[in-house]
Amino acid sequence: MPALALLSALFVVGFEQFIEWRYGPSGVVGLLLLTVGLKVGSPTCSSVGAVVLALMFAGSAR
Repeated sequence: MPALALLSALFVVGFEQFIEWRYGPSGVVGLLLLTVGLKVGSPTCSSVGAVVLALMFAGSAR
């Protein structure tokens, strides 16, 4: 069980670092809003986070 928790934590931290490296602080804020909104069950918070991430993803494709 501790190995599974360690692997999960490494994956989450690695994914967060990738988002910050690729999309900057705005990407981290969007990911944080989306995650918190989904965990708490707040549709407003999660949709704001999803919109921020969508804008970051669409803006980098150019």
